[in-house]
Amino acid sequence: MTNRSAFTNAAEHSTRAATFDFDVAIIGAGTAGMSAYREAAQYTDRIALIDGGLLGTTCARVGCMPSKLLIAAADAAHAGSRAPLFGVHYAAPSIDGKAVMSRVRGERDRFVGFVEEAVRGFEKGELIREYARFEDDHTLRLSSGRKITARSIVIATGSRPAIPKALFCAGERLIVNDDVFDWTDLPASVAVFGTGVIGLELGQALHRLGVRVRLFGRNHAVGPVTDPIVREYAANAFSDEFPAVWHGETQITRDDDAVMVRWGDEADEEERFDYVIAATGRTPNVDKIGLENTTLSLGMMGVPEYDPLSGRAGDSHIFIAGDAALDLPLLHEAADDGRLAGENAARFPHSYRRARRAPIGIVFSDPQIAIVGASHAALTKRPGYEFVSGEVSFEDQGRARVMGTNKGMLRVYAEHGTGLFLGAEMIGPSAEHIAHLLAWTIQAGMTVEQILQMPFYHPVLEEGVRTAFRTANHALGFGPNPPLRCIDCGPGS
Repeated sequence: MTNRSAFTNAAEHSTRAATFDFDVAIIGAGTAGMSAYREAAQYTDRIALIDGGLLGTTCARVGCMPSKLLIAAADAAHAGSRAPLFGVHYAAPSIDGKAVMSRVRGERDRFVGFVEEAVRGFEKGELIREYARFEDDHTLRLSSGRKITARSIVIATGSRPAIPKALFCAGERLIVNDDVFDWTDLPASVAVFGTGVIGLELGQALHRLGVRVRLFGRNHAVGPVTDPIVREYAANAFSDEFPAVWHGETQITRDDDAVMVRWGDEADEEERFDYVIAATGRTPNVDKIGLENTTLSLGMMGVPEYDPLSGRAGDSHIFIAGDAALDLPLLHEAADDGRLAGENAARFPHSYRRARRAPIGIVFSDPQIAIVGASHAALTKRPGYEFVSGEVSFEDQGRARVMGTNKGMLRVYAEHGTGLFLGAEMIGPSAEHIAHLLAWTIQAGMTVEQILQMPFYHPVLEEGVRTAFRTANHALGFGPNPPLRCIDCGPGS
């Protein structure tokens, strides 16, 4: 067990050696900053939590929660679309855009309120409602002009939407994905630029809520998918439901109170939209905090070069966590980053590396998308590394066909020779749940053969997972392929 008092005494000794206002200063009170505070507070009460913006995390205010509220409304509108398959028929849904957005805003504000309450309820340290900039490695100047010093500093400043310059032609008809959740009603039409996680989720949800939508992407990107086989399947699946241009140049011009978008090899296709939504990723908020005044070495997009296993920037006493680190902009990763940075900042100079959890990412589209462990792209980039793939189509998977959700594909990757399960990419039904099973399996260090010894009930979607591992097992030379078009209920299943 960690001897916290020993580390606290070491911190107090260090503080006496050099007088600072605080042991730890944390810039940013989002998910990573709050986690850093909670961890640091176990070692010291000399903490400054600094944030001059709106309280409430990216997740609660403009990310995970409001987007899922919009998706939930879209799912309700779409719920009857599969019913004719079962001989059941419903009338077309009537969408009340004002009621949809009222619930999105109301529940969003409720989630944000919980976060604000948590921050204001912190008992130790000092909550400083100002912005901060580095004056040197230990000194921060607040927006009021006040200067504070800290033995260690955590950068947890989050991120903001990134907007390509080409979209500025839309003028005031250009909005970012964050703005959607302040709508009081649904527009008639939108062009969504960006086919990553945000673009896919928003585009499909708005389409299902009766908004005329077209997605525009680059380089054939479909969410975070890197496996070309899964990516092609996903592009075709989404294109069957709503119009999307997965790659191509576009021209944007204003047309009175709307926007005209042209595309195609000769810009010979065009469509008029009420708004353009920039869902083109996010950029870290590190450009206005005075990093140029520090001795830190800055890398891509001005983010300090740091060790993701400790959060430490170089050999300094400065740590970075969450979206500001430009690594994995996901809430659970930001929380882990914050705990790691907070612990190491409070214990500095006793800062150590920690093993990270198995990576997991989910897109709440329909079908859902999941990336677990090492992606296909990451594995193919390893020089001289050999791995095999196994796969299953959910089109003929027994349980999926019964429920009428038989659209999807899972590809799993295993190390050649050892059979160690490395990662997976998936589009398909219940991917959010299957992804957790796969992530836990990776973290447990299981091989394909060990996975195939685990229990599988019948009939369930997870039997499709077993089929994928059986094909991987065959590719490893450890067993036969399952029968073609197996519905998981034949002899020996």
